[in-house]
Amino acid sequence: MRTSPSRATGRKLISAAAVSAALVAAATTSVAFAQEPAAPAAAPEAAAQAVAAPAERLIVGYKAGAAEATSNQAADADAAAKGKEAGETLDFQRRLGTGAALVDLGEQLSKTDVADVIAEYQADPQVAYVVPDRLNKPQADPNDTEYSKQWDLFEAAAGMRVPGAWDLATGTGVTVAVIDTGYVTHSDLAANIVAGYDFIADTAVSVDGNGRDSNPADPGDWYAANECGTGIPASNSSWHGTHVAGTIAAATNNSKGVAGIAYNAKISPLRVLGKCGGYDSDIIDAITWASGGTVSGVPANANVAKVINMSLGGSGACTTATQTAITNAVNRGTTVVVAAGNSNANAANYSPASCANVISVAALSRTGAKASYSNFGASVDIAAPGGQTSTGTANGILSTLNSGTQGPSTESYAYYQGTSMAAPHIAGLAALLKSANSSLTPAQIESAIKTNSRALPGACSGGCGAGLADAAKTVQAVTGTGGGTTGTVFSNTTAVAIPDNSSAIESSIAVTGRTGNAPSALQVGVDITHTYRGDLVITLVAPDGTTYPLKASGSDSADNVVATYTVDASSEVANGTWKLRVQDVASADTGTLNNWKLTF
Repeated sequence: MRTSPSRATGRKLISAAAVSAALVAAATTSVAFAQEPAAPAAAPEAAAQAVAAPAERLIVGYKAGAAEATSNQAADADAAAKGKEAGETLDFQRRLGTGAALVDLGEQLSKTDVADVIAEYQADPQVAYVVPDRLNKPQADPNDTEYSKQWDLFEAAAGMRVPGAWDLATGTGVTVAVIDTGYVTHSDLAANIVAGYDFIADTAVSVDGNGRDSNPADPGDWYAANECGTGIPASNSSWHGTHVAGTIAAATNNSKGVAGIAYNAKISPLRVLGKCGGYDSDIIDAITWASGGTVSGVPANANVAKVINMSLGGSGACTTATQTAITNAVNRGTTVVVAAGNSNANAANYSPASCANVISVAALSRTGAKASYSNFGASVDIAAPGGQTSTGTANGILSTLNSGTQGPSTESYAYYQGTSMAAPHIAGLAALLKSANSSLTPAQIESAIKTNSRALPGACSGGCGAGLADAAKTVQAVTGTGGGTTGTVFSNTTAVAIPDNSSAIESSIAVTGRTGNAPSALQVGVDITHTYRGDLVITLVAPDGTTYPLKASGSDSADNVVATYTVDASSEVANGTWKLRVQDVASADTGTLNNWKLTF
């Protein structure tokens, strides 16, 4: 196998032709959400990314049975052959934890050159996918430091009602992997830190002077003006991973600092973000390793995480490469929580916010409205406090930090805002749930969080998922102590308009992870806004097409339908796509199916 020499620490992360676009291009980089345009929705995945900017590396997934899928030598030979066809010099770098190959394209390739290489791989029937190795950046928006309260945990209006959960769960026995900038020593976190790993392979990104190793210490991610792209101003080190970790599991009841949401959980810091961001390939391996998968050259993980937090991302829809790693992690039993992004745009155009099988989190201000920067849309699953300082004082998220502007200095606390701050609220809640009920699957954890959320106190144009997460109610639900919806809940929170006196509309719920048949007392919760509910006919449709009438039309002149129906569905296989069918059979009134759910 041929191995490329390591590049010098000071080399550019992108080609010279793309420097001015370094933090706004989707092909080479996944960058700060607040600075990126949305990727073209209609373009195919690889084509859309290839034309955006030059790339330096590709992630190539080969189909099962292909020699290149398992043989590094074959993958190396294939890279050389593809490069020859495209007139470029390609070099196999390493095997990712998912089995994909990382291929180096060399430097100074144009957009056309990259497109030619991608086309060569796409034309190969043995190739399952090929995507650029994009650069990711933290999703934090540093903020003021004079606030004095953790309103996000307990405040009645928009707090997450965390104290009410602590009598039942504190995170004991759960490890949360924080895939981020690493960890800088802090006495309010130290007791809960377990071994992690530094996954940054590129020394230009790592800053610490070496590649991958077992030390996830954060050396700082500062950069000078224009160092990460023309027009990008200088920035001090963020200590982003340490701030995120403190929200999840800062030590509590220790007479100092801040309280963590799952304060008896352990944090495994995995370093993937350094100077100017971090590459998909390193993030993919971190996801794999954190969840108990195998990554070549990396020792086995002794602290397998049941929850992963990724407060990072960039523009462009979720790639097959990243999705494969996430799907594998979830299949191993790890819940994956991600930030929705800070561009005030549709999260469907950002990754990993748009990936399947994640809990994608939007950010709320202290008033409970969508924070002005937060992404939104159908890809968002839930909302949590993220802070917004523009509305006044005491509105940020306080957590552990460091005072160093470049390298580490003294430990400190600071208030940040961003979906980066919202995501660890949900990761902490997921740890509480897993601690309270160790048998919960990732799907059950997500369902419990969404089903037991409460309505947003403020507005969210575009959609902020199921609502504001409620820690107390959700933990009560999974422990059967009252206050929440018990049982395994599957829900659909996408609103559907009900036309007047017209054809029926349908809304679907995919039920997975069940065994055997549905229960004899299947609960069907329905929330419909309508000015004359007597016009409505409501029917449950089982996966095999069998229909179960829930409500007939009649002379009922009241408005709205907010009800729970009980159905004997014991003859139906539980897993599959269930549908709620709603029809308005008379004139003069319209309505909306707001949401519905199935409780097994």
